[in-house]
Amino acid sequence: MRVVGFVALCCVSCLPGSTIAAEPTPESLVKQVIAAAGGEDKLLKLFRTRETVNVSADPERKVAARVSVYEPPKYWWTGKNERVKDEQKPDEPAIYLVWGWTLGVLTDPASKLEVIPDVVESDKSAFGLRVSGTISPAMDLYFDKAESRLVRIDWRSDIHRFSDWKEHNGVKFPAKCAGYKKATGKPWYFSEIIELERLMTLPDGLKRR
Repeated sequence: MRVVGFVALCCVSCLPGSTIAAEPTPESLVKQVIAAAGGEDKLLKLFRTRETVNVSADPERKVAARVSVYEPPKYWWTGKNERVKDEQKPDEPAIYLVWGWTLGVLTDPASKLEVIPDVVESDKSAFGLRVSGTISPAMDLYFDKAESRLVRIDWRSDIHRFSDWKEHNGVKFPAKCAGYKKATGKPWYFSEIIELERLMTLPDGLKRR
């Protein structure tokens, strides 16, 4: 029976016009998600945000907005304070998470990429890419199959869920993120980008260490 099935499959594959879909490669999926975000030349490399970060389990808790300047994966300024270098946090997780949702980690030549099994996120199928080499531990990014937009990052002990996509200066980005603990499934923070501005140069008063 197995031989017959194999022969039948071979015969079908040899018919004119017949094709067998190839498994997607990491490279093809990266091209797909970068294109959906606006193209590699539009990705955010240096930018300023006004955002709220609500570190609690209550999504309705009111918090003041803060202004940050990001240049992932190395720099993150709030005010004049460079939080990675000045606070001696070379493994600061927030800046690597920013590198993830801006998709810069996918374009770094040193990143090692692999396709991982699909998941269901918000009742929609999502394909996954695992990134290692430039980030430790490896980071798993999931993208909505319908639109190839980032919907989730699994990294370290957290699951980060992204939503409310907006567009600025040719790039599409998720304005909201909610963080959940893998161990409990409970939320522990909510963030929202209220304003975003692409920067061509580092603002006066800020320094790269």
